[in-house]
Amino acid sequence: MQRRQAFQYELMPTGDQQRLMRRFAGSCRFVFNKALALQKERYARGEQKLGYAGLCQRLTAWRNGPDTPWLAEAPTHPLQQTLKDLERAYANFFAKRAAFPRFKKKGQSASFRYPDPKQIKLDQRNRRLFLPKLGWLRYRHSRDVLGEVKQVTVSANGGKWFVSIQTEREVEQPVPNGGAVGIDLGIARFATLSDGTFYAPLNSFKRYESALRKAQQAMSRKTKFSRNWQKAKARVQRLHARIGNARHDYLHKATTTISQNHALVCIEDLPVRNMSKSAAGTTEQPGKHVRAKSGLNKAILDQGGFEFRRQLDYQLAWHGGHLIAVPAQNTSQTCPCCGHVSADNRRTQARFVCVQCGVEDNADRVGALNVLRAGHARLACEVNGAVMPTAAGTHRNAPIRLDAGLSAVGPPPDFRRGRMSKRICAPLGAARVREDERRTRSINPSRHGARMRCIS
Repeated sequence: MQRRQAFQYELMPTGDQQRLMRRFAGSCRFVFNKALALQKERYARGEQKLGYAGLCQRLTAWRNGPDTPWLAEAPTHPLQQTLKDLERAYANFFAKRAAFPRFKKKGQSASFRYPDPKQIKLDQRNRRLFLPKLGWLRYRHSRDVLGEVKQVTVSANGGKWFVSIQTEREVEQPVPNGGAVGIDLGIARFATLSDGTFYAPLNSFKRYESALRKAQQAMSRKTKFSRNWQKAKARVQRLHARIGNARHDYLHKATTTISQNHALVCIEDLPVRNMSKSAAGTTEQPGKHVRAKSGLNKAILDQGGFEFRRQLDYQLAWHGGHLIAVPAQNTSQTCPCCGHVSADNRRTQARFVCVQCGVEDNADRVGALNVLRAGHARLACEVNGAVMPTAAGTHRNAPIRLDAGLSAVGPPPDFRRGRMSKRICAPLGAARVREDERRTRSINPSRHGARMRCIS
């Protein structure tokens, strides 16, 4: 199978190369903004939107025109790739996958891309890379580049320059390890697995929040665009880069461990954008508990739930596993033994006590067990062609779309052909304990104090 993978390294450019890279990034930003302004003007006049070929013709005129002759100093291919990015942004907008394209601002997401591998030379032995109009650039060789180089992206972040080398290579069909697991995401516990293990939250933003606040306050007291203001801004950018790097490192390590040890992962389909909306309200209808909701929003966004799911998706595909997203309704209020749904089952954040059968366990682990059961039910119904069931414990009449929660990876090949294992085809009723959870048993509440324990 073909695998496309990117390898990112920190560049060690000279002073002249840094100035050239800033110019190239600024030229790409100028071309993007000029093309976007042109498209808006044509729309205001009632004219048809220009395609990529028409924009490339305009780019040639801009490079050779008297107003912007400095565009000819930048390489042609990165400028053309900027027009492709604008065309893709318009396509995403018309498909309702993203908002309308916005103008790029100086100092934010400075990058440019070389798409032609014939113009790129990679010398891993001497730890250097050749790019058109930049020459040979030194980089920090932390690992070998595997596969054939397809394209290279140069970007700036936190005052440093990085290069991302995208490659393509042929790999063997991976064989997944382990069984199925459900994951419940939260704040007190970042991720709780159905087998009882959990990952503590990193809270990288909370760790540097005090230092970031002081740096931003110091920046606000400086005269805008002065030398001292630029130094203060660089300090704020470095803190943001440190927060993001710590979060990405933690998520990569967690998703790698999960994907290497499990063949099927079921996760909640959490609407992070809706969960982190402000509670301020409007002037006519002001919100309640705005300060508490603001702190909760920061804690939700600090976890990186969407990035965790994105990394799980592609890493499971690399290891032969599969990801299934299920609705999160009532997963933390449903008893995994008797199926009783009630908000009284979870009166505290950490403990779950069923008011009907008396089963007691950690609330996050109960949510992970219900997520796993819902994932098995969704996968079984997908194979049988039936309507997708709702979330754990819900009894709604509105059917759920079949492809609403399935990952892009899709179900395993054996499931597509209808050869489901006995574990997946087990009765999925809420009143019975799943066969895939043989290690977990429900003790009789009248005889053993209504507790759940793990039998090794």
